[in-house]
Amino acid sequence: MKQHKKYQGIVVPTVTPLRENYQLDHEAVEKIFKHLRRNQAMPFILGTTGEAASLPLNLKKEFIQLAGKLKQPGSVLYGGIASNCLTESVELAKYCFDAGVDVVAAHLPSYYPLTENQVKKYFEQLADQVPGPLIIYNIPATTHYSIPLQLIEELSYHEKIVGTKDSERSEERLRESLALWAHREDFSHFLGWAAQSAEALFNGSDGLIPSTGNLHPGLYHQMVLAVKAGNRETAFALQKLSDRLGNLYQAGRTLGESLWALKALMQEVNLCQPHMMPPLQSLPEPEAEQLRQNFYALLNEEEINLQELQVHV
Repeated sequence: MKQHKKYQGIVVPTVTPLRENYQLDHEAVEKIFKHLRRNQAMPFILGTTGEAASLPLNLKKEFIQLAGKLKQPGSVLYGGIASNCLTESVELAKYCFDAGVDVVAAHLPSYYPLTENQVKKYFEQLADQVPGPLIIYNIPATTHYSIPLQLIEELSYHEKIVGTKDSERSEERLRESLALWAHREDFSHFLGWAAQSAEALFNGSDGLIPSTGNLHPGLYHQMVLAVKAGNRETAFALQKLSDRLGNLYQAGRTLGESLWALKALMQEVNLCQPHMMPPLQSLPEPEAEQLRQNFYALLNEEEINLQELQVHV
């Protein structure tokens, strides 16, 4: 892990906390941001974990404005701008930068199958038009396209493209990515696949973007410290805890269902309510109750104090 790059560290893809009427929960946003801040983590709003594909534009803008107001001096604020419409992404990027977002991220549009040439042209057009730094986000689970590493390498020399977030679950791709970019001072690699967090940090990844960081950001801060100290035993023990927490809300669920389960766990630590923006929906109470039981059992087994995960504003 390199510490001298501008874009690095623990960046948490924050949930979008909603009230029952589908309005943004401002108090919950403040709690989540405080939770991240006290654990040396930075927020990435309006990403996959934030249900960005389902949010109306006015709510996105409201979240951006609030995040900009809550931003602390010296911190870095990340914002998602992905859309199936290039112009909409560009306009949202402008809005982000005006509100105080430092760097934006975009994955590919996910409706039309694209050729490699179209993918390259799209990111070039996007980078040419956004008024600030851009991160390329590779997430085949939603876009149904794996951006070739050589294509990202070519795009990485664009003056506004400063990094990539990769959520593809491929150990070979991770190794090849780090071979390309671990030593590039002008281009950052972020891993969005939490199961390989410690391995990635030890081998030169610049940062992590773990959804589980919404619940326990301190876990990843501790992992970074362990990696810096060269303490593999501690780092991989924390990796096992990350895996257990991730499996708690992800295993056996679709992506959308796992986002509900994550919010349901966050409710247990007084961070937000588990309301989802349609088409995503909350799951039945019996499943919520089983999730809670499993959560408290895990906390007990791992000797985690619930108060460590709670925030009050």
